[in-house]
Amino acid sequence: MNINRGILFLTALLMLLPLQARFVAADREHQQIMADVRMLQEQAQQLAIAVSRLAEALKGIDEHMDRQEEANLKAFASQRLLVDNIGSNLQVIRERADETNVRLSSLEQELEAVRQSIPPPMYGLPAPPVVALPSPPGSDNNGLDEFLAPPEIPTATPSVAGLSPMRMYDQAFADYGAGQWALAIEGFQAFIRTFPMSDQTDDAQYYVGETHYLSGRYEEAVNAYNQVIQRYPDSNSTPAAYFKGGLALERLGDLDAARTSWEFVLETYPDSDAGRLAKQALDRTSSSSL
Repeated sequence: MNINRGILFLTALLMLLPLQARFVAADREHQQIMADVRMLQEQAQQLAIAVSRLAEALKGIDEHMDRQEEANLKAFASQRLLVDNIGSNLQVIRERADETNVRLSSLEQELEAVRQSIPPPMYGLPAPPVVALPSPPGSDNNGLDEFLAPPEIPTATPSVAGLSPMRMYDQAFADYGAGQWALAIEGFQAFIRTFPMSDQTDDAQYYVGETHYLSGRYEEAVNAYNQVIQRYPDSNSTPAAYFKGGLALERLGDLDAARTSWEFVLETYPDSDAGRLAKQALDRTSSSSL
């Protein structure tokens, strides 16, 4: 009986040995799986941390790019505004250049017309007779006889060897600008005598009058302006000579003659600077003439 029990025990024990081995193997496999799970968990945690850091880095990059884009837009707007301003300024400059070219072209045409109207120099021949200009309309002389009296025209004299017209004129004008009245008058008159057919002779005669006027010799100024009017009726200086002659007459106390001269300027040269100044002078003295 005991023997049978021992046999049964051994038989049961032998049957349990494979199961135990299986349990041991399963336990080891379970432990390995748990280790793998823990490792995967650690890796997942590290990956989550890396993803979080990457997200923060991307957020910083996005913010930087937004700021950079905003700065670029502002810079672009400023540059666009600058370009627009430059374009506007260039347009204004082009328009002014076009106006200047038109004026230069007009002046060149006028200068050419004046040059063609001037006869060639006739040195050694007697001077042509002087034809006095008519008095301004509505004038009853009023002291303008002296202002409009025909002046004496100097005969042409041969130019001095080596003497430049431009140099002589510039020297006289430099003396005029420096207030050297006597030297300026002497220089301008020498220029007129030496180069009577020069394009600048009318200007020289006008500045003789200006020099007398600025130095307070108003009678001499009237005579000098009168010579511009009589000798160079088509000169660009003629309207100014009429106007400044009126100012000199006003200084001499002959307001009626002065206003007559200004009225003539305003009627004959209404669009010139002298015409506009003459109108101002007439307005200024209107109450005094009543």
